[in-house]
Amino acid sequence: MQLFFTEHTNENQFTLDADESKHLIKVLRKTQGDRVHFTNGKGCLYHCIIIDANPKKAIIKIEEREFQPEDDYYIHLAISPTKNSDRMEWMVEKLTEIGVHEITFMESEFSERSHLKLERLEKKIIAASKQSLKTWLPKLNPVRPMNELVQDSEFNSYQRFIAYVDKENDRHLFDKAKPDNAYLILIGPEGDFSNQEIQLAFDNHFLPCSLGKSRLRSETAAVAAVHTLQLINNLKEL
Repeated sequence: MQLFFTEHTNENQFTLDADESKHLIKVLRKTQGDRVHFTNGKGCLYHCIIIDANPKKAIIKIEEREFQPEDDYYIHLAISPTKNSDRMEWMVEKLTEIGVHEITFMESEFSERSHLKLERLEKKIIAASKQSLKTWLPKLNPVRPMNELVQDSEFNSYQRFIAYVDKENDRHLFDKAKPDNAYLILIGPEGDFSNQEIQLAFDNHFLPCSLGKSRLRSETAAVAAVHTLQLINNLKEL
């Protein structure tokens, strides 16, 4: 199955823009009468048919709507963005494919960057969701100060973790997280968190965790954390 994205959620028929039409008709060589699948990124899967294969404004008709429920758990990753924007784009793609539910960019003491092109990252999320056949788009949040984030009462019911490098912090996230929960995990910049930031997290009921014996790049740590939480929740079914 190939999956496409549309925001036309309340109509039985919609027209694709020029870029999407060209991709569907010219690149993928779809023709009138071909069946295709769309999602609105909010859990809906649309079973559709092409009724006009115009490469500049293809017309799509929705034949059936199917709702796919959200996961029983929720993974919210907060990370200090790196100086290299390409690495952040790669990270957002991989986190979407693996199954993150929300991403917040976080400004900490040793942050290397405080501004990101969120519109470009949103496009990366949509492309990765289509590629991995996901009907729920992860939520993407702008940069937020770490001290504000860790003290937000919104996360009082979450399992909260802070991942950092320390020889005494050797208990892996896999051994600490419990399935079927909402999680908030903090990943620091290349220079890691300051001692004051770690203590602030502890004071707000964040648990320390490790992501393995190696020292990881920020974006690699993010991928490892989300994969670990996905693994915990998938293994519970075995």
